[in-house]
Parts: sequence; C-alpha cells; structure tokens
Amino acid sequence: MNLAEKIRTVPNWPIKGVMFRDITTLLSDPETFKATMNVFHERYREIHVDKIVGIDARGFIFGAVLAHMMGVGFIPVRKKGKLPHKCIQAEYTLEYGSDVVEMHEDAISPGEKVLIVDDLIATGGTVSAAVKLVEQLGGEILECAFVVELPDLKGRERIARHKVFALCEFEGD
Repeated sequence: MNLAEKIRTVPNWPIKGVMFRDITTLLSDPETFKATMNVFHERYREIHVDKIVGIDARGFIFGAVLAHMMGVGFIPVRKKGKLPHKCIQAEYTLEYGSDVVEMHEDAISPGEKVLIVDDLIATGGTVSAAVKLVEQLGGEILECAFVVELPDLKGRERIARHKVFALCEFEGD
C-alpha cells in the first residue's frame, strides 16, 4: 500500500503557498484507514504506554483509535477555550499563523509514559507545544508519531530530543 497516494494535496489552502495534505481521503477508505492504524498498533503494541495524547483536531482520530486498540487512556490537546476544566497552556507557531493549545492540568501524572500522535508534522509548532504540556505535567514522552511528515519544513528539529515516527513523507513543499 502506498499511503501517500491515499492523501489528497490541496494547493494554496488555507493560504496561498501552502500545500495542504488532506487526510480525509485516507479516512474515507476503510481498508487504508485500517491498514494505517494497524501499522501504528504493530509499532507500539509491545511497548508500555500509559496515555496517548492526540493533537487537535485530526490527531484525535488517530490517537483515540490507537488508544482504544491498545487499551490505554486518550488525552486531547485542544485549541484554547475548548476544554471545560483547569488547563495548562502552550503557544505555538505554524507556517501560516500562531495559536495556543491546552491540556487539562490533571490529564497526565508524573512518570506516565506518553505517546503523542497527530496526522502531520510540518514546522513542528503544534507538536512542540504538546511536548511542553506533557513535560510540564511530568510525563515521559516515548515518541511522537505522525501519518505524514513534511521534512523540508524541518519540524522534527523542534522536537529533536524526542523520537519521531512518520508513516509517509511529502518532499518539496
């Protein structure tokens, strides 16, 4: 299976110059989605994981399904103002703006082993903010996992202290 072929590229969205990698085409194909989740599960099933952190919004899809498959807790990292309880915050920048993400302050206990999951790593802004939140709560990050990596944007460098795994890459963006 060539996963990259199942991901649609939308030029100039959300702003001119951005080549958006749309994973909704992957999600709409049940066999491809199942195969994607099976690759993640196979990679992590023998590793002790306490919590899976999924990043708003598409990271929720992959992270929650993987948490279910592994029988572990799922923790959402949401955009500011979306969580109902006391939160900690981290600011981040993207290739087309900046924002703040939050996590409930009681989501992770010190020493818990955490896997961070998102659909895509580009500049690394969002995942670096999630890393800060997990570390602030004392979680131990095992790896940051993505469906897609855009290596030209060097996002991996922003989280260089951590292992990174991506299922496919798109060059030349």
